[in-house]
Amino acid sequence: MKNRYFLRGFGIKKEVLQNLRVDYHSPIIDYIKSTDYQLTAGNTTIKLAKEFGFCYGVDRSIEYAYQTVKKFPNRNIYLVGEIIHNPFVNNKLLEMGIQFLSGRYKNNLKIDDIKPDDIVILPAFGVTFSLLEQLKKLNCILVDTTCGSVFNVWKNVERFTRDGFTALVHGKYYHEETIATVSRATLKKSGTYIIVRDFNEAQIICNYIRKPGNRQQFLDHFKNSISPGFNPDIHLNKIGVANQTTMPAQESLKIAEMIKNSLVEKFGEENITKHFQSFDTICRATQDRQDAIINLLKSDIDLTIIIGGYNSSNTTNLTNIASKYCPTYHIEDSNCIIDTNSIEHQPAGQTKTRVSSNWLPENKIVIAITAGASTPNKKIGEVIQKLLLIRGEKIDRKLQTRFSP
Repeated sequence: MKNRYFLRGFGIKKEVLQNLRVDYHSPIIDYIKSTDYQLTAGNTTIKLAKEFGFCYGVDRSIEYAYQTVKKFPNRNIYLVGEIIHNPFVNNKLLEMGIQFLSGRYKNNLKIDDIKPDDIVILPAFGVTFSLLEQLKKLNCILVDTTCGSVFNVWKNVERFTRDGFTALVHGKYYHEETIATVSRATLKKSGTYIIVRDFNEAQIICNYIRKPGNRQQFLDHFKNSISPGFNPDIHLNKIGVANQTTMPAQESLKIAEMIKNSLVEKFGEENITKHFQSFDTICRATQDRQDAIINLLKSDIDLTIIIGGYNSSNTTNLTNIASKYCPTYHIEDSNCIIDTNSIEHQPAGQTKTRVSSNWLPENKIVIAITAGASTPNKKIGEVIQKLLLIRGEKIDRKLQTRFSP
């Protein structure tokens, strides 16, 4: 096979569609969408956000993985790491024979164990430039499922570097996507980056721009989030802003505005283009899901359930947003709903799960439901069915038939 790098699958989408449908489709979700995203059964009303679950990039990434298994049934197929942050999806790929090279699903394999006849799938988050080069040198077959929105961020970060700007990335320094993104900032030896987690960290940077303070204290605070040799006295004078695609869109825009304003104060409005750049790198799917849950929660809602992996950035951000409006429970799947009294969930702003009691009111209730961009409709549908079951709601026989796979 002459071509050893595939970015657009293998042209066999039709051959894997049925498997994808069986693994991820949900009839109950189709039905609720057809009834204006709402279902009422007895005293329970379920309202779905108008945008939820799989985005185009995730859909495409999983489809390419399925195409790869279909194309190479007798080859070793590896995933660099989790293809997306959803345990159901990653376990499904394990069942299909795909082996993981890193993360919680990995075995004892190492990169050096890969042979030229092997296939390596790059996840939706992308990989660092150095890892990509390492894999290319092994002459294996690469199937790149990196999301197009992530590619867009990379292009802008590389542009910042070429123009001599520090890439300021709004994101989580430990997230695979952000790690891959900032690796593009150092393609030039002189390239620099700094990762900003939230408004508080953005304010620290703004304060330093306006009036440089204790440099070592600044470096200590951002020790996990800056490029080697970073000097805030030099590298905060020209900044280009980008973001991890799953971060809250409005937060990214506000941080960019904060940075710009501080540079205007230091260098003047007339010189700002020489010191600040910002291009639109916000993922529309992420923003649409955030906007949708906000719009839904403007109506009368008793509680919200967010469905998705606990390590999913876009899912935890949905949880953070919803928790400002009403009681909110981030769960991975229907197994987290123990009964009407107990639920296992990950609270907003926390990294560990807990079991809460008295979470589900007994009387008439309206429940808002949404899911992160890496959550399959099948898992969302199972949550809805579990809710109706434990509430003892009777469903019309015709509807029950439609809910059955």
